Amino acid sequence: MDYYEESVRLHREKKGKLEVVTKMPVSNKTDLSLAYTPGVAEPCRRIASSEDEAYDLTIKGNFVAIVSDGSAVLGLGNIGGLASMPVMEGKAALFKSFANIDAIPIVLNSQDVETTIQTVRNIAPTFGGINLEDIKAPECFEIEARLQDLGIPVMHDDQHGTAVVVLSGLINALKVVGKKKEDLKVALVGVGAAGTAIAKLLLSWGVRSENMLLVDREGILYEGNPAIASSEHKQSLAKITNTNKVRGSLADALVGADVFIGVSAKNLVSKEMAESMNKDAIVFAMANPEPEIHPDVAKEAGVRIIASGRSDYPNQINNVLAFPGIFRGALDIRATRITESMKVAAAEAIAGMIENPSDERIIPAPFEDGVADTVAEAVKKAWLAETEKQN
Repeated sequence: MDYYEESVRLHREKKGKLEVVTKMPVSNKTDLSLAYTPGVAEPCRRIASSEDEAYDLTIKGNFVAIVSDGSAVLGLGNIGGLASMPVMEGKAALFKSFANIDAIPIVLNSQDVETTIQTVRNIAPTFGGINLEDIKAPECFEIEARLQDLGIPVMHDDQHGTAVVVLSGLINALKVVGKKKEDLKVALVGVGAAGTAIAKLLLSWGVRSENMLLVDREGILYEGNPAIASSEHKQSLAKITNTNKVRGSLADALVGADVFIGVSAKNLVSKEMAESMNKDAIVFAMANPEPEIHPDVAKEAGVRIIASGRSDYPNQINNVLAFPGIFRGALDIRATRITESMKVAAAEAIAGMIENPSDERIIPAPFEDGVADTVAEAVKKAWLAETEKQN
């Protein structure tokens, strides 16, 4: 099947993927009086007296906005808000299918940071959560950070959904190879949205900063590197990683590495580079549709555990394992934000679904039963534990 052409045919036939369905019938005078005037006046009065009532009297408690400016869509790049709509509709379909969350695309006709932030602030009262999507780095970092005071969870899924699934896979990969997180040397290429979030989550989980080598076009990041002097984002990453100030290229970073994580571009890692890694190496090569090193090549190089973004090989890193359950849990517990402890709890919950991890099974498949529910319960417990500590 030609998925591209068949997808166009299906989208054209259906006129997109979403529709609005009313929960209340409007088929007679009584229905009209209850769903609309005069009856609707009382729910309005209740909400005016107590805003929390909106969670029970409207869609708000189960409603997420998927906000995008279309500046970093899949592997398509900056195609703008309107062209990103099919992806945002698809994300809404995944929210509904995997976690029974109602979600709606909000695509913007601007890529200005201040405009995006103000737009989200203005629409926030309608929603129980905001999923930022396909917004390029470094703008996505500022937008997400400045919206954490909205009182509802705001998460950039390209960052944190991917990071959570990577961590879940790594947790089980270490069980298979018998290594400890404190001893790992990690080489990560690509310090955009996903790479940044992965690095920070692994550090908060327990990977040592001196053993985390981040690589970009300028080579291995280190504090004081003149090649990154113009990038505040990369300078901030250099301060929290590679504290021994190792220098060199991606090839240098891979020598003796236990883990390679790729969120960059195809064919960056050769067979020889993979061969230079430590015994029982772990490779997560996630560039799509072609990874940094093909799984078959990595296997020939002696890599023990291989994961990618591909569905035609074992261990697909797919953020659909994470974001529906994370938002389900956050909405159910009425969390005001999504914290690091909630993300780690989500990763551990996903990993825990595999009772006996193996080389070719370190994470569940997207359609395995109970993933979103398991993640949601872990997220709720983490939020409660965190708020209890604060109190």
